[in-house]
Amino acid sequence: MPERLVIALGGNALQSKDSAPTAEAQLEVVRKTASHIAEISRRGYEMAIVHGNGPQVGRILLSSETARDVVPPMPFDVCGAMSQGYIGYHIQQALKYALAARNRNYPVVSLTTQVVVDKNDPAFQNPTKPIGGFYSAEEARQLEQEKGYVLREDAGRGWRRVVASPLPRKIVEIGAVRLLWDHAIVITCGGGGIPVVENPDGTLEGVAAVIDKDFAAELLAEEVDADVLLILTEVEKVAINFGKPDEKDLDHLSLAEAARYAAEGQFGVGSMLPKVQAAMKFVRTNPGKRAIITSLDKCLDALEGKTGTAVTFA
Repeated sequence: MPERLVIALGGNALQSKDSAPTAEAQLEVVRKTASHIAEISRRGYEMAIVHGNGPQVGRILLSSETARDVVPPMPFDVCGAMSQGYIGYHIQQALKYALAARNRNYPVVSLTTQVVVDKNDPAFQNPTKPIGGFYSAEEARQLEQEKGYVLREDAGRGWRRVVASPLPRKIVEIGAVRLLWDHAIVITCGGGGIPVVENPDGTLEGVAAVIDKDFAAELLAEEVDADVLLILTEVEKVAINFGKPDEKDLDHLSLAEAARYAAEGQFGVGSMLPKVQAAMKFVRTNPGKRAIITSLDKCLDALEGKTGTAVTFA
């Protein structure tokens, strides 16, 4: 049986720091990303793809708020849905072409995906994810009074809105993902999924939050019984003592080692830590399976055990 993968794409797979933050520039980066994913598919792996949306959803929100005197601004969950749509469109277009170039006429589909979070998640009491643009102190006070936003001063650059980052609890469209699995490569849980809460009557309601895409990818990997959770980022391997003279790249992390290093503060809170935590959760729940953290350009070698950091139960 072919191995089943859930691939979590980092921001560098969608947008380059060296290019303009435009849709056209993003598409160029995505085309390069798609060539790597298409090669994984050509090797016989089955897969679903999860992507982030950090800068993109922020720009959508900023555009909406800038035009608020002309059209009503969109709620944040709607901005997240919009980012799912256009990032998914770019990936499916580029990946379909890359597959065809390898003589694989295989469907690629983007699925608008809602992810249930707990309205009592502690993250809602301590919003930490900055989104959108910067404001003066007066503008920040006005937004807090009029919109109920939470704003925090950001390193002397001004005030910025922050939202919660709750853990994903349930993928609403998981049944559709499973039905599509044998017939298409599915792009799902984009940006971590559109965060929603369940009301007592069973209805869903969007909330202003950002779900970490690595945790969403891990939940998806559990739900589709994936063999590998492949987390792609900017570095080839996870390191300890990062940026120090004794920095050390890690080929392998057991669950116990990963937990110890995390407790020591070896992994950046806003960068490597959620990736390692997602990998830990996957192998804890699925002993015998593996998670891999590596760079996009090394993904094939990492799947073959030649590089990357493999996280396993023992």
